[in-house]
Amino acid sequence: MAVKIRLMRLGSKKRPFYRIVAIDGLRKREGRALEFLGYYNPMVDPAEIKVDLEKVKFWFSKGAQPTETVKSLLRKVGFYKEN
Repeated sequence: MAVKIRLMRLGSKKRPFYRIVAIDGLRKREGRALEFLGYYNPMVDPAEIKVDLEKVKFWFSKGAQPTETVKSLLRKVGFYKEN
Protein backbone atom coordinates (compact mmCIF):
# COMPACT_ATOMS: atom_id res chain seq x y z
CA MET A 1 0.00 0.00 0.00
CA ALA A 2 1.60 3.26 -1.18
CA VAL A 3 0.50 6.06 1.12
CA LYS A 4 0.19 9.56 -0.34
CA ILE A 5 -0.19 12.87 1.44
CA ARG A 6 -2.57 14.84 -0.76
CA LEU A 7 -5.49 17.25 -0.81
CA MET A 8 -9.13 16.22 -0.40
CA ARG A 9 -11.54 18.77 -1.89
CA LEU A 10 -14.49 19.91 0.16
CA GLY A 11 -16.72 22.97 -0.08
CA SER A 12 -19.32 23.96 -2.59
CA LYS A 13 -19.11 24.92 -6.24
CA LYS A 14 -16.59 27.75 -6.77
CA ARG A 15 -15.85 27.82 -3.01
CA PRO A 16 -13.12 25.18 -2.55
CA PHE A 17 -11.77 24.09 0.81
CA TYR A 18 -9.15 21.37 1.08
CA ARG A 19 -8.12 18.93 3.79
CA ILE A 20 -4.56 17.63 3.81
CA VAL A 21 -4.85 13.87 4.31
CA ALA A 22 -2.81 10.69 4.39
CA ILE A 23 -4.54 8.26 2.05
CA ASP A 24 -3.86 5.08 0.10
CA GLY A 25 -2.57 6.14 -3.32
CA LEU A 26 -5.13 4.02 -5.19
CA ARG A 27 -8.20 5.58 -3.55
CA LYS A 28 -10.21 8.32 -5.23
CA ARG A 29 -9.82 11.96 -4.24
CA GLU A 30 -12.74 11.97 -1.80
CA GLY A 31 -12.12 8.42 -0.59
CA ARG A 32 -11.74 7.37 3.02
CA ALA A 33 -8.58 8.89 4.46
CA LEU A 34 -6.24 7.16 6.88
CA GLU A 35 -5.71 10.38 8.85
CA PHE A 36 -6.43 14.10 8.57
CA LEU A 37 -3.27 16.19 8.82
CA GLY A 38 -4.55 19.73 8.36
CA TYR A 39 -6.42 22.01 5.99
CA TYR A 40 -5.92 24.64 3.28
CA ASN A 41 -8.40 27.45 2.59
CA PRO A 42 -7.50 29.36 -0.61
CA MET A 43 -10.62 31.57 -0.45
CA VAL A 44 -9.34 33.96 2.23
CA ASP A 45 -6.61 36.54 1.69
CA PRO A 46 -3.92 35.46 2.55
CA ALA A 47 -4.63 31.76 2.08
CA GLU A 48 -5.05 29.91 5.37
CA ILE A 49 -2.88 26.83 5.90
CA LYS A 50 -2.91 24.76 9.10
CA VAL A 51 -0.88 21.56 9.35
CA ASP A 52 -0.10 19.23 12.26
CA LEU A 53 3.63 18.82 11.59
CA GLU A 54 4.01 15.95 14.09
CA LYS A 55 1.50 13.86 12.15
CA VAL A 56 3.24 14.74 8.86
CA LYS A 57 6.60 13.63 10.30
CA PHE A 58 4.99 10.37 11.44
CA TRP A 59 3.64 9.61 7.95
CA PHE A 60 6.96 10.53 6.33
CA SER A 61 8.66 8.05 8.66
CA LYS A 62 6.20 5.40 7.40
CA GLY A 63 7.20 6.16 3.78
CA ALA A 64 4.35 8.42 2.67
CA GLN A 65 5.00 10.57 -0.41
CA PRO A 66 3.50 14.09 -0.73
CA THR A 67 2.06 15.40 -3.97
CA GLU A 68 3.67 18.47 -5.56
CA THR A 69 0.89 20.74 -4.28
CA VAL A 70 1.17 19.47 -0.72
CA LYS A 71 4.95 19.76 -0.90
CA SER A 72 4.61 23.45 -1.83
CA LEU A 73 2.14 24.00 1.03
CA LEU A 74 4.50 22.32 3.49
CA ARG A 75 7.29 24.55 2.21
CA LYS A 76 5.12 27.60 2.96
CA VAL A 77 4.53 26.55 6.57
CA GLY A 78 8.25 25.87 7.07
CA PHE A 79 8.37 22.07 7.07
CA TYR A 80 11.08 21.99 4.38
CA LYS A 81 14.06 24.19 5.07
CA GLU A 82 15.11 26.34 2.08
CA ASN A 83 18.81 26.20 1.15
